[in-house]
Amino acid sequence: MKNSDTVPQQKNNMVLQVGVKALLRNQEGKFLIVHRSKEKYPEVKNLWDIVGGRIEPGTNVVDNLKREIFEETKLELKHHPMLLAAQDIIKPDKHVVRLTYMAPIEGEPVLDAEHDDFMWASVEDIIALPGLDDYLSQLLLTAKEQDQKGK
Repeated sequence: MKNSDTVPQQKNNMVLQVGVKALLRNQEGKFLIVHRSKEKYPEVKNLWDIVGGRIEPGTNVVDNLKREIFEETKLELKHHPMLLAAQDIIKPDKHVVRLTYMAPIEGEPVLDAEHDDFMWASVEDIIALPGLDDYLSQLLLTAKEQDQKGK
């Protein structure tokens, strides 16, 4: 067996990245969404999203999630998160695998320089929000459809 048969090859020299995101729920049952700073992210059109970022290789996924939550909000993840979805984000130069988790959280966020606003909102309010991240919107709409089918 040749080495090329066992090792996945990168397509078109694309970079593979893994990102972690957190849908954080407070004690009132509302979810935290954050608004990315236009100065920090001038290329991003939909600035409302959930906290998260790229993983640091060699560190497990949940530890990366905890780090991202703390860096962006100063909140500590104290409960093990539940994996909600894995999404592919494929662009000409990179392939990002986005892992979205849900977990309870306590406290109020203190935002980092990457964000300029936040809100706690219901799923319905988040879905209706103008400027919502496309991948978060897709995830929430799919979850809502699944919930409706289950009723």
